[in-house]
Amino acid sequence: MAEDLVLDTAIRDWVLIPLSVVMVLIGILRYFVSKLMRTSQSPDAKIIKEGQIVIRARNLRAAANFIPLKSFRARKTYFSNEEDGLLHVPQGQAQNPQAQMLSDPNMAMDMMKKNLSMIIPQTLTFAWVNFFFSGFVAAKIPFPLTQRFRSMLQNGIDLSTVDVSYVSSRSWYFLNLFGLRGLFSLILGEENATDDTQRMMQMSGFGFDPSKSLSAEKDSLDIVQHEWVLPKFEKRAEAVLRKLLH
Repeated sequence: MAEDLVLDTAIRDWVLIPLSVVMVLIGILRYFVSKLMRTSQSPDAKIIKEGQIVIRARNLRAAANFIPLKSFRARKTYFSNEEDGLLHVPQGQAQNPQAQMLSDPNMAMDMMKKNLSMIIPQTLTFAWVNFFFSGFVAAKIPFPLTQRFRSMLQNGIDLSTVDVSYVSSRSWYFLNLFGLRGLFSLILGEENATDDTQRMMQMSGFGFDPSKSLSAEKDSLDIVQHEWVLPKFEKRAEAVLRKLLH
């Protein structure tokens, strides 16, 4: 049977709160440092144009049923025509993001700076937590959990008799590392929020391929089934008026 522990208030004052405050301050500092290290360069007009085309095509898919069939087909042809459609990418013009990164040294330098601004603070913070706060039971979750959460919440504590709802200091560090996006969006703004999960995903790739986005949006637009909803609204409004009159 799992044992209940009485957590000392000193652990809250000297482990839980300082660790949370330090993680927030490091995230804010890392954002401003990465902003200073960012190379100022004018955006590519072609990439901006292709991004706007994708947004317009998505809006057409979202509002397809609110326009007549003739208007939808005209707009669909304008975007996905095989000859001169905005979403059509000839095979010879498809860009290779790896070759584009190698041809532009600023892009590779920016990617390296972003990766360093993420890896170095995380490594130093984890070493600091592992050295000073290793082995502490920092908090307790106020609801029961299954045994599958033990390895996630009790990292660094090898006691099977402790209830799963208790959180170790090392696990609290990882929870703060991946769970502070909402707080950063309030402090820095939604577009400036520091998201480590997205940065880790970006580290595995080499840039953005706009031709794939255009092709994917073209395929999504081709399979849209149009069904005009305005006649249904008229029938529904007529039925409501008849109920009100009778």
